[in-house]
Formats: sequence, C-alpha cells, structure tokens
Amino acid sequence: MDLKKLFQIHSNTLEPKQGDLLLSEPTMNDFHFGRSVILLVDHNESEGSFGIIMNKSLNVRLAEIVDVFEDFDAPVYLGGPVAENQIFFMHTLGDLIPGTCKIMEGLYWGGDTDTLNELIAQGIVNQHNVRFFLGYSGWEAGQLVDELSRNSWIVSKTNSKTLLSTPPDQMWKAFVSHMGKEYGMWSRFPKNPEDN
Repeated sequence: MDLKKLFQIHSNTLEPKQGDLLLSEPTMNDFHFGRSVILLVDHNESEGSFGIIMNKSLNVRLAEIVDVFEDFDAPVYLGGPVAENQIFFMHTLGDLIPGTCKIMEGLYWGGDTDTLNELIAQGIVNQHNVRFFLGYSGWEAGQLVDELSRNSWIVSKTNSKTLLSTPPDQMWKAFVSHMGKEYGMWSRFPKNPEDN
C-alpha cells in the first residue's frame, strides 16, 4: 500500500508566508520533523525560509544549559536541526525587547538578550510569555516549495493565542483537526503503524 497516496493532501493551495504553520504529513519518519508543527519565522522564495518546531519539548531546563539565565526555570524546546548548539527565543513582549522581529500579531522573534535578562530579573518575563529553542529549521531557496509540492507539509493558519495555549504534546493533532474532516485519517494514523 502506498501510504503517500493514502494520505494525499487534498488542498495544499496556500502559499507559505511568515506566521504560517507547517504540519508534517503523518508518515514522515524523522526525529526532528515527524509529527511536527513548525512556525515559519521568515519565508522568502528567493532567499529561503526558516522556522521553529513548536511542539517538541526537551527534557532539559534553560538554567541547565545557559548561565546567563541561571535563575529562570524555563523549559527548552527542540527548534530544529540547524545550529542545535545555540539558544533562540520567541516572546509576546513586543517592543519591550529591542531588536525584536514581529512574526505575527502578538508574537515576536529574538531581540536583545541583556534586556531579556533584566526583564526576567524584574519578574516581567515568565514561562507564558517567552519560549526557548535549541536550533532552528531552515530551507534553502525553493526547497520548502519543493517539499510542499511533494506533500511533505500542509500549510495552516493560526494566531498567537491559539498557538501558545495549545499544549505541545497535543499540538500536531489539534492543528490537523482544524484542517477539516478530510484530514481525519491523518490524526487517527498511529505514530508506528507496526503497533497496530
């Protein structure tokens, strides 16, 4: 049986853009990308794209790997296979952090880490308004569009409130269910078909 045909995407017609989600097709068997929900932080067909895996928390706390934030007990997420030895952050604090980049309404990427540390010390920053990631996900120019044409991903829309309030371990299934009844088989497909 050709699983790719069984799970053929019915309507992958959305052009990806900054702030969109990429939902991996259910048969993707990859440590980083299997059942992943990726937020596109930037997308440019001529220069490439980069995003962050939102739904894969690691069994490590920020204070264990970064001295600067030693008093901040925050979880760390796997952002992707590129630059896995670097920490990146996403937040809802907007212009409170200089040098930040707006991804969508209410959600921002990066910025000045000294300011972030000061806001943590002042109690303004907590685990609900900032998330930390090891690594990121990147595509060269044309690579993501090619993967979309092969139905490796489906593009989905979201907003910052829905994205940040959805528990990471339920995120892939929740966003697939938002895609409609034709994707019901996706959400019911077991992670390991041999377990059935």
